[in-house]
Amino acid sequence: MAKKRLATVSDWSTQTVAPRSVCLVIPPSAFLLDERVFVSLGILKVASSLEARGHEVNVLDLSGIENYLDPLREYLQTSTDFAVGVTTTTPQLPAALEVAQVIREVRPDLRRILGGPHVTLCTSALKLERKRGVEGGRAARAVAQLEDAFDVLVSGDGELAVFQALEDDAPTHVDGDDPKGDYFLSDEQFTHSPLPARHLVEMSSYHYEIAGHEATSLIAQLGCPFGCGFCGGRNSKSLRKIRTRSVSSIVSELEHLHREYGYTGFMFYDDELNVSKTMVQLMNEISDLQQRLGTEFRLRGFVKSELFTQEQAEAMYRAGFRWLLCGYESADPRMLINIGKRATLEDNTRCVGLAKDAGLKVKALMSCGHPGENEASIRAIAEWLIKVQVDEFDCTVITTYPGTPYYDVAVPHETLEGVYTYTHPKTGDRLHAYDVDYSSTPDYYKGDPEDGYKSYVFTDHLSSEEIVSLRNWVEKTVRDELNIPFNPSRPAMRYEHSMGQGLPGTILRGAAARRRS
Repeated sequence: MAKKRLATVSDWSTQTVAPRSVCLVIPPSAFLLDERVFVSLGILKVASSLEARGHEVNVLDLSGIENYLDPLREYLQTSTDFAVGVTTTTPQLPAALEVAQVIREVRPDLRRILGGPHVTLCTSALKLERKRGVEGGRAARAVAQLEDAFDVLVSGDGELAVFQALEDDAPTHVDGDDPKGDYFLSDEQFTHSPLPARHLVEMSSYHYEIAGHEATSLIAQLGCPFGCGFCGGRNSKSLRKIRTRSVSSIVSELEHLHREYGYTGFMFYDDELNVSKTMVQLMNEISDLQQRLGTEFRLRGFVKSELFTQEQAEAMYRAGFRWLLCGYESADPRMLINIGKRATLEDNTRCVGLAKDAGLKVKALMSCGHPGENEASIRAIAEWLIKVQVDEFDCTVITTYPGTPYYDVAVPHETLEGVYTYTHPKTGDRLHAYDVDYSSTPDYYKGDPEDGYKSYVFTDHLSSEEIVSLRNWVEKTVRDELNIPFNPSRPAMRYEHSMGQGLPGTILRGAAARRRS
């Protein structure tokens, strides 16, 4: 067993390999309504770790670029990099695989490294398959697909694991998802790790506002300890285990973002802010920071309903929160049990009331397509949203991602080929899912709410088409009743090459960009 080290600055400043030039690629997310809202912080944490050890880092930010392979080819033709690191979520996988293919065609000498949530989800699912004695299962095939496209896979925490991926004798898989290993971040390491290298992307090309305040995102804590069946990473240690950092380090990041970029709006992308025991203390110190700076912040973030208290709500308002988001998911008590929410319908209703009493607006995150879902359980979503008078909502059709309980413990359907069935261990309710090829099918994630949703799941009571139809009914009914407009999206940008003009800063940042300018 590897001995767990205490965190020190030397974790990121002690050099183990000669400094190398590394390009990190953020693939596009064409499935999103607007790709230039929040920057990808995970890969920028890896970038700052590399820079702290003297490596030269360039970032190709292809989000929102329609013809994203063109700037990639142009960059590769003149780059002197040793390796290219790509991050990917499951919906980004088709684009990430295209990126890998172009790298192989243009620069076959480059080491191709893949990290991010999809790798972590697939490898955690593979571990569970092996534990259950399943050979050649879905997770094994998914990981093999990634191994065919990339030289090294990095799962879990990448801030320290990336250095092994750059070693001359790097293995094909670096596991940053093992709490007993050297690469799994402790609270101390998380606290002392460098801030995301936001200087390596064009921050001004990302646009998000909170109550009229130009805003950006940050992450105060890692992990979510709960076991919702639809949620990715419930069998992944790095995505399940809570890692917190000191309140002072979070406040320092807020101050840095305000002084460096002028932001007064902040979106906390923690899974559940109020899981942390220091949440109220953090809110109070954010209030104190604004007094010192002589300015006001506006904040948004996620909370867990059954943990939400009046003290938390009032502290959030004082700190500048005017919105909070909560994954209520369903308004049917049986569905909440099947999901594994722990929260009851009464908890969810109380949470909305506490927020409104404190002056906070509520965005309710709802979903359908769970085990045993039926017409009444989906219609209950609309009835509850209207009853509690939410200020905004999002209702999606779930997908059984690798790394979710709905995926990881599903078994082949007894009669339908290409269909896998999850059975809830207590209620016996079932969810059936088509075996999606995530390498070529991005539209399962989230379509145009007006008419673009597709479902790859069905239940014993509802077909895939019926689930989509009912979801669309919820969308229209609630928005019409509560007079909630839908926010339109922005079209993708198109990269236009002109002779003698390097890649624009919205695409390439780092040493290579400075050389081209």
